[in-house]
Order: sequence, then structure tokens, then C-alpha cells
Amino acid sequence: MKKVKYDVVVLGGGAAGMGAIKGALSENVKTLLIEREASTGGVLNQCIHNGFGIHVFNQELSGPEYHEMYLEKLGTFDAMYETTVLKVDEKHNLLHAISKDGVYEIEYGALVLATGARERPFEALRISGTRPAGIFTAGLAQHFVNLENKLPGHKAVILGSGDIGLIMARRLTLEGVKVEGVYEIMPYQGGLTRNIVQCLDDFNIPLHLSTSVIKVHGKERLEGVTVAKFENGRPVEGSERFIECDTLVASVGLIPENDLVKEIVEIDLSEGAVVDDLMRTNIPNIFAAGNNVCIHDLVDFVTMEGEMAGKNAALVSKGEKLPERKAIIKEGNNVRILSTKYTTASQAFKLYLRVSKPMGTTALYLNDERIKVVPVAKPSEMIELTLDPSKYKMRGKVILSALEVGK
Repeated sequence: MKKVKYDVVVLGGGAAGMGAIKGALSENVKTLLIEREASTGGVLNQCIHNGFGIHVFNQELSGPEYHEMYLEKLGTFDAMYETTVLKVDEKHNLLHAISKDGVYEIEYGALVLATGARERPFEALRISGTRPAGIFTAGLAQHFVNLENKLPGHKAVILGSGDIGLIMARRLTLEGVKVEGVYEIMPYQGGLTRNIVQCLDDFNIPLHLSTSVIKVHGKERLEGVTVAKFENGRPVEGSERFIECDTLVASVGLIPENDLVKEIVEIDLSEGAVVDDLMRTNIPNIFAAGNNVCIHDLVDFVTMEGEMAGKNAALVSKGEKLPERKAIIKEGNNVRILSTKYTTASQAFKLYLRVSKPMGTTALYLNDERIKVVPVAKPSEMIELTLDPSKYKMRGKVILSALEVGK
């Protein structure tokens, strides 16, 4: 077993991980990146559409462009690629990892979790019928088309209106695949409005709300699916319709990837790592950032969180004491997801939330104080708040709520 020692170790080389490397290196500490793939970038490498970099680079970039430009900012750093972490021993500040070069024991001063998210599998949907070839998650279909230059099929149905599914509806259409439609079981869209417009409306691809796939047909290869309207979570009898297709692309959500540490750090109901406004978990020298905390709309915010996590991890590794937590932020009426659960009340910080249902003009409240009004609030679009402890009471239990104005 090979033994090495670093001040800061970052797990995951996607947008959050690269940000964490930058943040740690800014404090001149010995830093190591561990990545299971052969290079940095993560999912950015297969996202050839634009929409990245508005906040970080003040310009609109594709995923690979964003990756390369950010990588240039990092310079040289130590990294172990094609390496899998087997165990985190938080009591002794040790990692056990394996690569083609052997087994490693890695001692760290502080650890940053930047492990991202995984796609919810089609099998989790409990849809009846066979399981032939031709069923893909949206990310896998994106990988085939953008990185492998292979088409998954010729006539497709998109299940779920998540952003990756919407983007793949457009991408497949551009490659000559007939996309019959996008089917969403909820009565509202799952992706950003801009993606509905740019990926569906601009290409005349229909979006069917309150409708979903209820059966898969085919033996060796997918032959078609049956869809039906849904009310109150149940298919409406008599609304069934068969669609001939050879490809089914499921875009049904992402799950924060925390399996490695779920017995160590606090995890919330959405499976995200619970952090404070310093991106610190319940373990003082373990930090988390990006989609393993909560699923973000923009990669820029993921990178910014990574930079903060890396910098604070570096400070801890140097023996500096960070401020203690002063308040817990609880979800109130109509608030579905929170990125930051605790605050040290030592600085202004960003907090991201989603509402639990579509709402018109919506007021956000911190306890009983109105702090922001949003013209339209949708579950598919993350709301960004900047909370300044000098303006708002941040002690004990703080309730964050969203209420539609006039109701």
C-alpha cells in the first residue's frame, strides 16, 4: 500500500471539484484531486450546447469551452485520475483508494466532496412491460451522441421534462431523429423556461403535461410505448395511446451522489449533503459543494461553491478556526429545496431554493419578515437569495417561506 499526505484532498474533478482546487491553491496548501475518469470536466465534456459561463467568465460558452477555460486558470496541480475511493475514515483523516497503479492510503488535513449527482434510473419508475434495448437515461443518450458520435435510434419519445431531456430533444432532432414528443407526469414543466422555448418550441416538439409512459413494448428492441393522461397521480382510464418508437429517453431527475459518505456526513431527504454558509458539513474538516449538495440550474454557481469550499478547507488544514454555526434554516411553506441549512452569521451568503408548486408573484419570508418578491416562481427554476446577517436576524431556528402575493 502506497501512503501519501496532502493538506486538502478534493473528490471529483467536475465543475465543483475544479473550483475547489482553485480555492485551495489560493491558500498555497498542498492539494490533491482524485477523479474516477481519465480527465477533469465531468459532465461538462459532453454538454456541447452553450449556456455556461455567464457569471464566471461573463460570456456564454459550451461545456467543453467552460472546462478548458477554467482549467487554464488552475495551472499545475497534483491529481490521481482513473482512481476510485473505497473508504473515507474521518476519525483518522484517511482515504483508501485504488487505481491501476495500486492501492493508496491518503492522509488529508481537510476533505472536499465534489462528487456531483447521478441520474435517476428508468427502473425506479416502475413502468410495466418489457425492458428491451433502446431505453436510455438522458445523460447516457447525450454521451452516445456527443462523445461517441452514435445515434441511439431513429424515432424517440422523451420521458420527463428535465433540462437534459429537453436539450436532448433538440439535439436528436438536429441529428435527424424524429422526436414524437416530451411527456411530463406533473402538470408543470420540469426544466428551465428558456430550454422549453429553445429546445421544444423552436423545433415544434410538443410538450404533453400531466401525461406519462405507462407501458413499454418490444422484445429485443423497443417497438413502442403506451402513454396516458394522469390525474392525482393515477392514469386516466380511456386516455391510453400507443406510440411507435425505437428509442425512449428518460429525463426523470438527478440524485446527489453521496453514497461514499452517507454514514459520515449529515444527509437531507433529497440525499444532498447538509452544509453551512462556509460549505462545511457536520464534520469540521469535511466540506461539500455542487450537485452533491443540491441540484443546481447553472454550472457557474456550482463552481463558485467549489471555490468557497476549497478555500475554507485550506484554512482548516492550516489550523485556522472557522466561525461556529449560529442558526439553522428550516423549510417553511412552499419551499422545497435549500442548499444551505446552517449559517455562521459571520458573512453575507447565497442560498438557493425551489418552490414546491407553480406560483404567481411570490413573496419570500425569513420568519415573518418579507425579504424578496419574485414575479413568477416555478419548481423548475432555482431562486437565488443573498442573506446578510447584518440585516436579518440569524440566530436559533430561522424559517424560510414562500407565499403567493394576494392569496
